[in-house]
Amino acid sequence: MKLLNEALSKIQPVDPALLAQAQAKLDNKTKPIGSLGRLEEFARRYAAISGTLEPSTWKKVIFTFAADHGVVAEGVSAFPKEVTVQMVHNFLAGGAGVNVLANHVRAEVLVVDIGVDHDFGDTPGLIGRKIARGTRNLAQGPAMTREEAIAALEVGIELANGCKKEGIAMAGTGEMGIGNTTPSSAIVAAFTGRSVADLTHRGTGINDSALNNKVRVIEQALAVNRPDPADPIDVLAKVGGLEIAGIAGLVLGCAANRIPVVVDGFISTAGALVASELHPAVKEYLFAAHQSVEIGHAVMLERLGADPILDLKMRLGEGTGAALAMGLIEAGVKILKEMATFEEAGVAEGEY
Repeated sequence: MKLLNEALSKIQPVDPALLAQAQAKLDNKTKPIGSLGRLEEFARRYAAISGTLEPSTWKKVIFTFAADHGVVAEGVSAFPKEVTVQMVHNFLAGGAGVNVLANHVRAEVLVVDIGVDHDFGDTPGLIGRKIARGTRNLAQGPAMTREEAIAALEVGIELANGCKKEGIAMAGTGEMGIGNTTPSSAIVAAFTGRSVADLTHRGTGINDSALNNKVRVIEQALAVNRPDPADPIDVLAKVGGLEIAGIAGLVLGCAANRIPVVVDGFISTAGALVASELHPAVKEYLFAAHQSVEIGHAVMLERLGADPILDLKMRLGEGTGAALAMGLIEAGVKILKEMATFEEAGVAEGEY
């Protein structure tokens, strides 16, 4: 618990004075006030989170956490669990969607084995932080022990602390784990009390019969485990996933270290939701990358008070949305840092 408690104690609200200073700097650029819309929002928030009006965006990293899920035994996914292992190798070979999109925005992809049911041995490029060989079947009992959930949270915090030491300017979240939309739906249902049917979608593309079964499995998991929404770690341990816990820890650690964190889609946002339930000020450090087609995602974003940057009808995960959003956030920061002022350009200012 030491790393977790230290991170929670370090998280402070973003300084509103820095937000105002960043906006004042933007307002003096050669443009009508507010004319660059959300790019200005990204810039002022990024500057305030980073603690400087000249923030760096050079070093960008996406952490793709991989783990397996015992609930796959209930037939909740269109793909077998072996795909988790296969996709980890694909990430490491540079062949996945997140690799392509991360390369596009000059971000590095770091793959973290936090709970895959496979012995990778000494695999080059893989960050080995395995807590367990997957979760247990949450439809039959707790997915994790409380100790496992805390250990996985602290993996994410440790990685965020490493980002601070290495000068990482912006971190993104990603995941891989066959079956992981099921615990994600269970988490948001546990925190909000909303109907499971209103929060659960097709994940990897299951048919109507499988979707009905998935809803039944989540309802059973909530009934069997009775997660306590007032205790976020209890929710995480009973109906969550190891990669979701790692993401939650990364988000907490980034907030503690004043690193902007770009949260990907449905599963990543489940992790961010856990983090924000542990410390509400975490919300101020998040950028919601995109709106997933998973129906529960909008409910998560609403609870976080987060306005997604993109809506491209995506549902791949991995960190793909985070990569795309990083490019737009960086564009906003470049406006703040590189666009000429009226005085520098010799342009007359408007009268307001």
